[in-house]
Amino acid sequence: MSSEPVAWDRFVRYIAQGADQDIRYGDPIVSGSDVDLIAQIAEEGKLEVKMLHGNDPLSATPTGEIDKVARLLGPLEPAHVPIIRCIGLNYKTHILETGRPLPTCPTVFTKPGPAVADHGEDVPIPCFAQEQCDYEGELVVVIGKDAKNIVEADALDYVAGYTAGNDVSARDWQREAGKAGPVPQWSFSKSFDKYAPLGPCMVATHVLGEANKQSLRTMVNGEIRQESNTSDLCFGVRRLVAFCSQGQTLQRGSLIMTGTPGGVALFMKPQAFLEDGDRVEVEIGGIGRMSNRMSFDA
Repeated sequence: MSSEPVAWDRFVRYIAQGADQDIRYGDPIVSGSDVDLIAQIAEEGKLEVKMLHGNDPLSATPTGEIDKVARLLGPLEPAHVPIIRCIGLNYKTHILETGRPLPTCPTVFTKPGPAVADHGEDVPIPCFAQEQCDYEGELVVVIGKDAKNIVEADALDYVAGYTAGNDVSARDWQREAGKAGPVPQWSFSKSFDKYAPLGPCMVATHVLGEANKQSLRTMVNGEIRQESNTSDLCFGVRRLVAFCSQGQTLQRGSLIMTGTPGGVALFMKPQAFLEDGDRVEVEIGGIGRMSNRMSFDA
């Protein structure tokens, strides 16, 4: 039985109604049928939360008070996230569309903390990275306490919860020899500020377990581009936590972005890269729908 490192079921950062702009923490008050509509309910001004207090999301505890949300943010801010580990090619559908064989071990690259962005926040696309801007909807694992050399059977003891994320990517800087070099590289091309928006909430492990049966959809301006299920992951949450902890400490608050399914713009025919003003939504069953607009810098 996994331990419970958090004192909430679902966690949100928000601005309260009728108050100043201070950021507050809360546990949304929702029924089973409303869980996936947290962002929508917040936009309608109807989302209530059980207020939480703490120095950071993972240590937040209930205050016994109820509050109403005016604006929903992402569950984490850059200061909460020491590093983001990202898994490449981890959905069978995505692997097949690249023409590659199934991997025997996860492929890992990293993003820095400043890549974290809020739900609802514009994602700034630098002028030199606008030609092949792409999306990757992903389930994101939040590490709840430091972990090193963890075995799969114990992996969930170290997971605080899950959120939805978008691994925004500059494909030309990832793949083209004149920019990426003689072999593809992933870190630089995916590490610009706010290239890892998260949201709309974080859901505790004691609610979602291994999160291995969650529907996942990515939409661009309302058009479904990716549609899959976390049951299609080659390497699930337990395996990823155990693998990534080999010989290195997974720090409390660090993230694992678990990979994306098929349907990215790069492999569409014709390719359909993101443009200025495009809205990308990532929806994961039991977590909800995160939404961000791409904003091309001048």
